[in-house]
Amino acid sequence: MSTPETPESKPRVGWILYDGGCGFCYRWVHLWEKVVEKRGLALRDLQTALAEGLLKIPKEQLLDDIRVLTVSGELKVGADAYLFVAQRIWWAWPFYAIFRLPGFNRIFWGGYRWFNRNRYRVSRYCPMPQASESSKTQRPRG
Repeated sequence: MSTPETPESKPRVGWILYDGGCGFCYRWVHLWEKVVEKRGLALRDLQTALAEGLLKIPKEQLLDDIRVLTVSGELKVGADAYLFVAQRIWWAWPFYAIFRLPGFNRIFWGGYRWFNRNRYRVSRYCPMPQASESSKTQRPRG
């Protein structure tokens, strides 16, 4: 998979790829931006990742799940993407340890699937940032 970043800007671990059209998703990942950046992860919306050729999946499946794409090309999808990130944060590691266990993992995936299907309902109450917010947190246009 090709990457548009220069070697200096390429993250150490990978990219968290989220639905850039969902206000909840946008606000949620940017709330944790500094935490994940310290762990070598960069944020990129799925729409931009697909357009730049970073992500190679069918367009009709693009917004199905949050994803983590590692610099080595490994793709973590859905609840496994959250666990991948949690494993790298010392205070979130217990969450990772519990929810990777088979029974708990099924519960976590079930909760993830339910919320993912309903995220636009939440997004109605959590709209995209307005133009008055800093340019760093604005959603890319185009």
